[in-house]
Amino acid sequence: MSNFKHFPKPLWGDWLVIGFSLGLVILSFFTLWSQQPATTLRIRTGSTVFGEFSLMQTKSLKILGKIGVSAIDIQQGKVRFKQSPCNSQYCVHQGWLQHAGQVAICIPNQVSIELIGAVPTMDTLNY
Repeated sequence: MSNFKHFPKPLWGDWLVIGFSLGLVILSFFTLWSQQPATTLRIRTGSTVFGEFSLMQTKSLKILGKIGVSAIDIQQGKVRFKQSPCNSQYCVHQGWLQHAGQVAICIPNQVSIELIGAVPTMDTLNY
């Protein structure tokens, strides 16, 4: 015989709460999850905004950070860290970013890129 006690059969109120909760989660997902395309790139070095650039161009940038030069590529609606002087290369491994609200940061070099869309996005940091 098992050590588990038998749970009572769910009542209609239980199903109502489960259904309402599931609906709320699905509604929140579609309302708060942004997949809108980005239009602008904001680059920061330390706490200073280095510049803002349109993503509708093809351009390579060299940004001087705390430990060296980071290379950033912009290509028709997307952006990436191409090279960075840091050891971990996490920023480079982020790959191409194209949706508003996406961010890649090279912490040792203190360089970050942030994609901005036409409508401000909400995330857990600014909610």
